[in-house]
Amino acid sequence: MGFKESKNFSLNSIAKEIEDFWSKNDVFIKSSSRDNRKDFVFFEGPPSANGRPGIHHVMARTIKDAFCRYKTLKGFNVKRKAGWDTHGLPVELGVEKELGISKDDIGNKISVSEYNRACKEAVMQYTSDWESLTKDMGYWIDMSDPYITFESKYMESVWWIIKEIYNKNLIYKGYTVQPYSPAAGSGLSSHELNQPGAYRDISDTSIVAQFKCLKEGLPNKLITLYPFYFLAWTTTPWTLPSNTALTIGKKIKYSFVKTYNQYTKELVTVVIATKLIDKIFSKIFYEVKTETELDTYDTKKSKIPYFISHEVSGKDLENIRYERVWEESPLPMDNPENAFRVISGDFVTTEDGTGIVHTAPTFGADDYKVAKLAKPEVPPLQVLDKNGIKVPLVNLKGKFIDGIGLVSGKYVKNEYYESDSIPEKSVDVEIAIRLKELNRAFKVEKYSHSYPHCWRTDKPVLYYPMESWFIKMDSLSNRMFELNQEINWKPRSTGDGRFGNWLKTANDWNLSRSRFWGIPIPIWTDEENEEIKVIGSAEELINEIEVSVQNGHMSSNPYPDFDIGNMSDENYLSIDLHKDIVDEITLTSSKGKPMKREKDIIDVWFDSGSMPYAQFHYPFENKDLIDNKINFPADFIAEGVDQTRGWFYTLHAISTLVFDSISYKNVVSNGLVLDKNGQKMSKRLGNAVDPFKMIDEYGADAVRWYMISNSNPWDNLKFDQEGVAEVKRKFFGTFHNVYSFFSLYANIDNFSYKEDTIAFEKRSELDQWILSELNSLIKRVDNYYNEYDLTPASREISDFVQEKLSNWYVRLSRRRFWKGEYNNDKISAYQTLYECLSSISKLISPIAPFYSEYIYQCINSVTKKEDYESVHLSEFPTSDKDLIKLELEKKINQVRNICSLALSIRKKEKLKVRQPLNKIIIPVKDKNERNDIENAKAQILSEINVKSIEFLDSKDSLLVKELKPNFKLLGPRYGSIINDVSNIIKGFTQKQIEDLERDGKANFMIKDTNVTIDLGDVEINYKDIEGLSVASGDGTTIALDLKLNENLINEGIARELVNRIQNIRKSKDLEVTDKIEINIKKSEKLENAIKSKLDYIKGETLANKLYFSENLDNEGETLEFDDIKTVITINKI
Repeated sequence: MGFKESKNFSLNSIAKEIEDFWSKNDVFIKSSSRDNRKDFVFFEGPPSANGRPGIHHVMARTIKDAFCRYKTLKGFNVKRKAGWDTHGLPVELGVEKELGISKDDIGNKISVSEYNRACKEAVMQYTSDWESLTKDMGYWIDMSDPYITFESKYMESVWWIIKEIYNKNLIYKGYTVQPYSPAAGSGLSSHELNQPGAYRDISDTSIVAQFKCLKEGLPNKLITLYPFYFLAWTTTPWTLPSNTALTIGKKIKYSFVKTYNQYTKELVTVVIATKLIDKIFSKIFYEVKTETELDTYDTKKSKIPYFISHEVSGKDLENIRYERVWEESPLPMDNPENAFRVISGDFVTTEDGTGIVHTAPTFGADDYKVAKLAKPEVPPLQVLDKNGIKVPLVNLKGKFIDGIGLVSGKYVKNEYYESDSIPEKSVDVEIAIRLKELNRAFKVEKYSHSYPHCWRTDKPVLYYPMESWFIKMDSLSNRMFELNQEINWKPRSTGDGRFGNWLKTANDWNLSRSRFWGIPIPIWTDEENEEIKVIGSAEELINEIEVSVQNGHMSSNPYPDFDIGNMSDENYLSIDLHKDIVDEITLTSSKGKPMKREKDIIDVWFDSGSMPYAQFHYPFENKDLIDNKINFPADFIAEGVDQTRGWFYTLHAISTLVFDSISYKNVVSNGLVLDKNGQKMSKRLGNAVDPFKMIDEYGADAVRWYMISNSNPWDNLKFDQEGVAEVKRKFFGTFHNVYSFFSLYANIDNFSYKEDTIAFEKRSELDQWILSELNSLIKRVDNYYNEYDLTPASREISDFVQEKLSNWYVRLSRRRFWKGEYNNDKISAYQTLYECLSSISKLISPIAPFYSEYIYQCINSVTKKEDYESVHLSEFPTSDKDLIKLELEKKINQVRNICSLALSIRKKEKLKVRQPLNKIIIPVKDKNERNDIENAKAQILSEINVKSIEFLDSKDSLLVKELKPNFKLLGPRYGSIINDVSNIIKGFTQKQIEDLERDGKANFMIKDTNVTIDLGDVEINYKDIEGLSVASGDGTTIALDLKLNENLINEGIARELVNRIQNIRKSKDLEVTDKIEINIKKSEKLENAIKSKLDYIKGETLANKLYFSENLDNEGETLEFDDIKTVITINKI
């Protein structure tokens, strides 16, 4: 059986063929269950199956798959358990949209049980799409037994973790102002608020509001300044109706400024931080030095004067009272006498604003804290709702309550309205207009700033007073930071920077979510909050239920069929721990009082962060996997950069909290996948790339290789379909051409590697060079893979295949394959190319799993050189240091560089390679360099199609060097004298240039300035000379003689004719061994040009005859090149 030959190259067809092969032979299962192999543990970040996968998932999964496949080749059994993230906002919002309901309808129009059932059905809606992508892109993951976060076993493990944390006194209930998403109907944790893209630059209406002081209680030294206004700046005018304090800095200096309100033209005295006067009194304001100048102001003029009258310290302003800025606001429910006064806070600065902070304790975390610390405490502005519960002036939907005038019943952000009912004026604008009319607005303008948005709904977030359960993280931040030093981050900057900095300032984790579909917080309390019970297992819950039944707090156990201690999956199907069930469970306190569950569910990020343990139902089963560190911590994880403060953080936080351990050893954080213009992909913009279409059109291997080789995974990728097409064509197309060349001639010569391997030292120099390059490549690629660095590995492999193997080795060796007898030299060529194909198939297999398998099967099925069933069950190639000849590599690569420069000149001058030239001129540094080039003379002459080489030593002046200054480097250093510097550099003599090349720097004086230039500050070029064209690169310079004579032109015509005849042979599907007869319509110019080249033409094209005929117009193919036009026929003999 010969090597497989395929004329139609299709990566898709190859992938389908290989997928069938893997499936039929259980290759994936075998890869992770081999005897006497060490385990390598990979954690899969669980995707949510309620949405279709996108092209960014191909990126993340390629990274995961590549390193897992590499570790398999390195002899590990790689554990790869799939999982599904099934709870959380994405599911709930999708179900609410599908059912046409809102959060408020749950429990009214639809029961919680019905709602959760709908969520459970919806969450796996796109499972088949995910499974298809997994298969189509060649992502190996064990989907036969995935962990699913809504299953009772998983949830029970999460409950156990919660109890462990509680037992360490790290869980508490707190009333704080925290991020809240009205659109999602839920609070958000700090790590959710710091997801990439959560903070967005927006333009809001900002107000510098005037708060009028009350005369009552003013210090004596300020009485004479009454009436005056405190100026406070806000970018959230909707919070002004909830203002109950103004915060100043005790040590900040404040000035009393007399001026005119620009809207009402009333004379006012305002208080502002002295350092900020210039900022606030800009544009239309100007300072005057006397009050008289102020008094004579004509209010019709556009420019407004201001006069600074007094300066005081911040402490002099404390406890001054002021009028409510929004008259329709009610008084606070609690201690209203302590509201509407000036207090002090350490967070007040003079960097922006007015140095006086508008303080609304219900809508700002800093506001809430400073109000609590004030003596006496400043109350938040709250009222009683219809149920007698204290609530702020804005409800959980982001809408003002009734009874507060103009803004009653309106949303605080226009984004909360339905798209067809957005008002022309936002609440902020309406408040600004009203305050202008009432002489309560000093300045109103648009302000661009960064504002947080909900990561799931894209709607603005509010800061809202809520009662929640928290995990104390501040006391653990140092330990988390220490443990992070043990983790290998790619890139390191993410681990030390974004992630490390986040750990240093970790906030307490808001565990509560006021939603329905998720893991319920397993905490029960009595009505007086005197006793708390945290449930850590199903057994514990059922035992507590039995106590409640005995005490009459429950009539029966809702889990009658659950068998405690029975760990079978069937048994756990009989217990459901979701909210609709457990909310009906009443426990009994130690005093015999009923205890109800806290109504919230757990932050969904806690679900996924628990997966190292919950996926194995730890500690109820598989204790050894965690306790004996068999499956924990993970050796490797990978996800997008958005998980830095998501899954990466929750994994690390929980493992630190419970086990005082890292959760993963190595992590790759990939960047975003953008469209080709750098825009974020979205269905709305119509620029989203369908991964299925990409794979179907170009093949999974091409998509994977493109995404990895285009840029480092941690950099954002601008996805361009043309780039995928180029990878398919240039890399895979080239590799396939190399294999096709090999298989074609190997089959002709019946080569099957049955001969003894020819010793390295007995092979040709070209064979030794490519094997040296191959072993150097293996060493570098192995190191890159081991360091979790895919991009340089893929690029080096691409360069080897395209430039070294195909463009140099195969091209210069092809005559050894297609001509001559089957001798040791030809066998050596076959063996060398085979070894390259075999090794490269293994090197590319982590990134291109299908095509690598195809090549491996094609060659190994014939030679049986290896006993492995699959390339993915084989061993990663080992670099043989005895085969690495660095001097040989250097020598050959210099020759390649010379040829590359010559070909670049041909391209620039539009001279075809088939057109011979007279000579190439090469300057050399010494005799050794000349000898190396002399030894490769035949290769160079053949490769670039010139007749001779002329060498120049350093004393020759034929090629003249010149310097070009690098203005980007020199400009910033020499500023005003840069033109003089440039002129001197351009005027360097040849001797000065040689000194610069030798010494690496040069010095000269300009206008008393000592100028030093380094070699990197300039570009050294050679001047073109008439008849010659010069090129330089990688330390080498060459020149081509472009003058053509008749003999050179005729030879070029002959070579062009050979090329055209070979193309016609291919189009006629002739075998490479078929003999032909050539008939050409008479063309005097063509006939004269090739008459001395007939034997060459016939030999190259395997033609027995070549003759010219008078009339071939009605048959044959038109032949047209240069200024020759004729007709040709070719017939097989």
